[in-house]
Amino acid sequence: MPVNSILNMTRLQSAFAKPHPALVAFITAGDGDTAANLDALVAGGADVIELGMPFTDPMADGPAIQAANIRALGAGTTTADVLAIATAFRARHPEVPLVLMGYANPMIRRGPEWFADALEQAGVDGVICVDLAPEEDADLGPALRAKGIAPIRLSTPTTDDARLPQVLHGSAGFLYYVSVAGITGKQSAAIDSIEANVSRIKQHTDLPVAVGFGVREPDQAGAIARVADGVVVGSAFIDLVAKHGSDAPAHLRDLTARLAKAVHFARKADA
Repeated sequence: MPVNSILNMTRLQSAFAKPHPALVAFITAGDGDTAANLDALVAGGADVIELGMPFTDPMADGPAIQAANIRALGAGTTTADVLAIATAFRARHPEVPLVLMGYANPMIRRGPEWFADALEQAGVDGVICVDLAPEEDADLGPALRAKGIAPIRLSTPTTDDARLPQVLHGSAGFLYYVSVAGITGKQSAAIDSIEANVSRIKQHTDLPVAVGFGVREPDQAGAIARVADGVVVGSAFIDLVAKHGSDAPAHLRDLTARLAKAVHFARKADA
């Protein structure tokens, strides 16, 4: 395995091996000054960065992220631009894990090997492909794993114990638990439901479990961090980019810092 691939796996592993849960922060590539916005998330204390690949039909995303996709595509953002953003991010932040999140078409249209090689060169650590089912792993998974890039799978409240092993097979990095049956940013699950499902998932895997969809406020993130290995926040950041434009980085850094404090110290509050 190439040295860079080994580093890719280590970054994600290290993020979840810290003595506190991880804050996973999402923004869309090409929506505003992406480099400055990414730097703000890191400065605020995000442990893992998710970078959205703009797509014309983001079926799992709510209005905020759909609008971010439209803005990014309207600005002419291409897959090549996303890769350039990732490459520059890796040069500025050699230790911070970077995960691309998006949909299958832009990822596999030139072939999975091309995509995996491009991600390795850019220093990307993992991929969340929202609309590629575990049964379709052969379309992308082997190429990613060959380069040491983690295929990160999604589990939902409707993923039962019979289904979980198939979801987990071939998965790496962490498992993304979608806490609600719906789209991003619109609703949030009760903490009792999250705790029960995270506990159930952990009976099937040693992978860290990060919880997302509908997480917006520090108090909410802190409550989830008490029962999960990570907390994913996206729409709240996207809203700030839409509202503040070129002034977004300061606002992103502030919200990230408040979320990171809540997530990182959640379990200490229970000690």
